Amino acid sequence: MRHVFLIRNVNLGQRGHPSAADLLGAFGAAGAAGAVSVQSNGTVVVESTDPSALAEAVEDALEGATGIRREVFALPLTVIEGIVAEHADGPDTSRLELTVHAAPVVAANEEAAREAQRRGRCRVLTAGEQEGTAWAIVLNDVERQSNRTPVVERITGGPATSRSLATLRKVVERFGVGGSTGGAKVR
Repeated sequence: MRHVFLIRNVNLGQRGHPSAADLLGAFGAAGAAGAVSVQSNGTVVVESTDPSALAEAVEDALEGATGIRREVFALPLTVIEGIVAEHADGPDTSRLELTVHAAPVVAANEEAAREAQRRGRCRVLTAGEQEGTAWAIVLNDVERQSNRTPVVERITGGPATSRSLATLRKVVERFGVGGSTGGAKVR
């Protein structure tokens, strides 16, 4: 099954960040030939039968190549397609982001979580979990504001990473059903 891997704290080509070769080399070293980097933000698409094991192996390989450990989260492409389908036509799409983190699902209505959202000027609209990766759709209060990752990290106490709805659309357009490589198996 095709999965979307989201690597935390990556900006390919920037000083102190892995290169595209480092990133894709880590997937190759982990046994995932044919990984495709979609954006410079650490979004990678590849076939995987065990995404949790692959994510851990990529973390190890990337740390070995760069000296810095970066968390890797994975969601099935079908989940990304569903998120895009559900949220792509809304009036606030430019303020929506997907934030992924380790399970369990964000409990957005707990008092501490409500306070973190208020201070971060964003709110969790919906949340879910798939194959050990939890996710939240977060609406920023202000255009071009990006407080979702630190807010989810405050709520969960663990690392998280976020992608804009625009990035998710690119993934679906390229790899989803009917996309430019939707019918082909990525190797």
